[in-house]
Amino acid sequence: MRSVSPTGTMAWRLVAVLLALTLCLGVSAKKKPKHKTVQPVAVPQLSANDARRFSYFYLEAVRQQQVGNYAAAYDLFRHCLSINPMSAETYFALSSYYAEMQVDSAMLACMQRAADLSPVNNTYLEHLGKAYIRTHDYERATDIYERLADISPGRTDVLTILLQLYQHSDNYDKLLATLEKIETIEGSSEDLTLSKMQVYALKGDKKQELGQLRSLAKQHPNDYNYRVMIGNWLLQNGKKKEALAEYNAVLKKEPGNIMAQMSLLDYYKAEGQDSLAKEQTEALLLSPATETDSKIFLMRQMISNSEQEGGDSTEVLNLFGRILDMPQENAAMAELCAAYMSVKHMPEDTISTIYERILGIEPDNVGARLELLQTAWRHHDYDRIIALSKPAIEYSPDNIWFYYFLGLAYSQKDDNDNALDTFRKGVSQVNAESNKDMVSDFYTIMGDILHEKGLNDEAYAAYDSCLQWKPDNISCLNNYAYFLSVEGRDLAKAEAMSYRTVKAEPGNATYLDTYAWILFRQQRFEEARIYIDQALEADTAHSSVITEHAGDIYMMAGKPEKALELWQKALEAADESDDNVALLRRKIQMKKYINDIDDK
Repeated sequence: MRSVSPTGTMAWRLVAVLLALTLCLGVSAKKKPKHKTVQPVAVPQLSANDARRFSYFYLEAVRQQQVGNYAAAYDLFRHCLSINPMSAETYFALSSYYAEMQVDSAMLACMQRAADLSPVNNTYLEHLGKAYIRTHDYERATDIYERLADISPGRTDVLTILLQLYQHSDNYDKLLATLEKIETIEGSSEDLTLSKMQVYALKGDKKQELGQLRSLAKQHPNDYNYRVMIGNWLLQNGKKKEALAEYNAVLKKEPGNIMAQMSLLDYYKAEGQDSLAKEQTEALLLSPATETDSKIFLMRQMISNSEQEGGDSTEVLNLFGRILDMPQENAAMAELCAAYMSVKHMPEDTISTIYERILGIEPDNVGARLELLQTAWRHHDYDRIIALSKPAIEYSPDNIWFYYFLGLAYSQKDDNDNALDTFRKGVSQVNAESNKDMVSDFYTIMGDILHEKGLNDEAYAAYDSCLQWKPDNISCLNNYAYFLSVEGRDLAKAEAMSYRTVKAEPGNATYLDTYAWILFRQQRFEEARIYIDQALEADTAHSSVITEHAGDIYMMAGKPEKALELWQKALEAADESDDNVALLRRKIQMKKYINDIDDK
């Protein structure tokens, strides 16, 4: 049946619910009867005319429902009940409507009535049982599923649900009986035997619990792990000598049995035999047969014990080295080693050696590669960053961190073409979940490179994209504003952006200089002088550019002596290779502000 979406007013809903409760009156109010074989309700024989009428309206209701006319279908089903109030199929059909309206009482009443009228109908009973489970009426659900089990004794899916219901009510005897039924149908299995063991454990019947385990071992005489399980049970129940005998018997027949060796380790720990426990731990860690997860667990225990005894890392690191000298199926142990070294503040190059080993085992290991990239970045080893990042993009093309490092490395090496290409590829991988700060930086650097290439419109588009991802990207705001001011373009926009940087970092000489220069370009010379004075005060590096700007501003503010003094300082601080040196000398010589070297 398709999802029902009845329409109508609230009044229609209330009438519908009241009618449903009236039609099914008494069913939902009855106390749950004890489980017994339910006899069908006696249904009076319809006249031939009523039978034809019922059939017509019922089929029409189904047709209306199939074409989506749910309100009409609902009315027709109700009309069917006025013709035949003992129609199980009609009650069942109506229950779906009340379920959709979330009127549980009416839905249950209709389902119960359908099941009472047709007590051997599996479909009605299953839906009713599931409805009881949804409404947490587990007692009634149990009764229904017991009836289903009687009707269809071979259905293990029904028996499985009964197991859950009996477990909920702590009915251990019925749990065991149901497990026996499943075993009769499906045959013996380890899962069923272990389930029976668990029930006997819950009952506190240790004899039967151990008996089930011995039975399992007897059924599988060549699988010694069952003997180990017996030993584990004995150890947990305080029978240590018997447990040891089981472990030794297994190891005598199968010396490489890892499960027995792990259990023997537990025995040594339980007995306080620390030296034997330590030897056994090392043997397991160095055994190729021990699974990696078990080795990781044991190594964590070894580290914990070492820390409790004073934290001497020498023994632990030596053991790590011996383990890692063996072939590794994955990088988990090497990752644990790197984490331990980090906690112990081992030298950076020593830890990096382990990260290199991780990449040797798993070249696509993102965490190890990022750690190596960050180390290379701290050492300004841009060639190493490039060597690490290029294969990383092949392994993880959707991880924008690798584009970030690669693009920055190219940028630092003044390889702007490759840097721009890398950042463009990186932003193509950006999605709504990407790190906003990183994406913003992508566009900022792209904008800077594009501007350096003289592609100003593309640069400004990149800056706009940056500010969409992070409106308060201060570096982008400053560069964008300054470049606009140099062109004398969109000065109001430039001023607004630059002012945000000054508010964010009022002691930043670069940002103060940019803001002062934008005011200068707007011919607001006195305001510009206030901010350039602050820039000069904050400029501990005595930048030639900032000092020259100060001279320009003072000259246009009508203070030529101060301007000449500042220009002279700028010239002294400038590198002879700077493009503006000639222009500075010209300003000093002519004692006036010159915007371009070609000005006369």
